[in-house]
Amino acid sequence: MDSQNAKQRIRDTDYDPNVSNPTKKSKDNSKTVRLKREKRVAMAKRGIRSLAIAVALPLSLTLSNLYFFGKTRGYGTSTGSTSMPFWFPPPWALHVTSMTSSFLMGLSAWLVWAEGGFHRNPAALYLYLAQLGLSLAWDPIVFRMAAPWVGLLVCLATLGALVGCSRQFKEVNPIAGDLVKPCLAWASFLAIVNLKLLFL
Repeated sequence: MDSQNAKQRIRDTDYDPNVSNPTKKSKDNSKTVRLKREKRVAMAKRGIRSLAIAVALPLSLTLSNLYFFGKTRGYGTSTGSTSMPFWFPPPWALHVTSMTSSFLMGLSAWLVWAEGGFHRNPAALYLYLAQLGLSLAWDPIVFRMAAPWVGLLVCLATLGALVGCSRQFKEVNPIAGDLVKPCLAWASFLAIVNLKLLFL
């Protein structure tokens, strides 16, 4: 009788849906792992695509700006003088550094966007767009219009926007805030160059 009861319990266990099946559980785990892996791959692809856009957009705007307005007519020649201080960077160095600054700002903005910082704090986005527009305005003002006074005001406004970006970005992502610091240093140096242009 006991043996019959034991056999009955074994048969009931075999067909009981509430008792875990090791084979089925293993299949479910492998399926979950595969789905998680596919989800991570999809997220990585979206991240790379958004990063490319975040960096390429400001960089392409800067390149177009330099192509159309990067002529050096107003760089040290607004008063008819061609003598330049030895520490003045050549025009090509200005252009390369402007592109580097644009790249760093695009990368830092992407880091903030990836953390949801622009959604939580729209002021960070406004400051980023402001510094981008001001940095694009400096080249035609100084190089083409030969208006160093206006260029100096633009430089100072750019500095203010970059300081705001550094503070706002750092609250969301410290690395993003650190990436703004080289751009701040470059904008400060550019303001000194612009100030010197007033007396050439």
